[in-house]
Amino acid sequence: MTTASTPTPGPGAKPAPETKPTTPRTPRSWLRDHSELGVGALLLALGVLVLNDALTMDVDITQRGPVGPKTVPVVVGVGLLVVAALLAVDVLRGGRGQAETGEDVDLGEPADWRTVLLLSGVFLGSAVLIEPLGFPAAGALLFWGAAYALGSRRVDRDPLIAAVLSLAAYVLFDKLLGVPLPGGPLMGVL
Repeated sequence: MTTASTPTPGPGAKPAPETKPTTPRTPRSWLRDHSELGVGALLLALGVLVLNDALTMDVDITQRGPVGPKTVPVVVGVGLLVVAALLAVDVLRGGRGQAETGEDVDLGEPADWRTVLLLSGVFLGSAVLIEPLGFPAAGALLFWGAAYALGSRRVDRDPLIAAVLSLAAYVLFDKLLGVPLPGGPLMGVL
């Protein structure tokens, strides 16, 4: 009695490639494999929106020179459409974006929501306090709060640096560049 067996390859012969069982492709798996098309669709929508706004802009012909206010938005809109089309062609031809490798970030760790929430709270708090306190005080709270949220615990140094940065930004924008910022009650004292 003989049994059929597969022949063993001789020395120097390449082994036969393994075949994977194929699974039927569903629309959901096709979309997952071509998820970069979502970025292309977003770029397409932005390009259409920019072009629509640029082309429907009401411009007086006597107030513009050889290059009017429509030129840059039209160039940006056309550029967005071209990039969207090139990305879609690349994805449909099998191109894929590289997975995030992270330089110094452990991608297995969960997100640090505490820091995100602290930064959001500091930002919203400074936005609310800028009118009653003025930019220098609200900006100092913003800089100090951001430093604290990001891990600095130097209470002897951080408030001083935050105050200097905020006051310097106020002087730069309000006094030198002419961008009016609310000074608040401390401006009468300083």
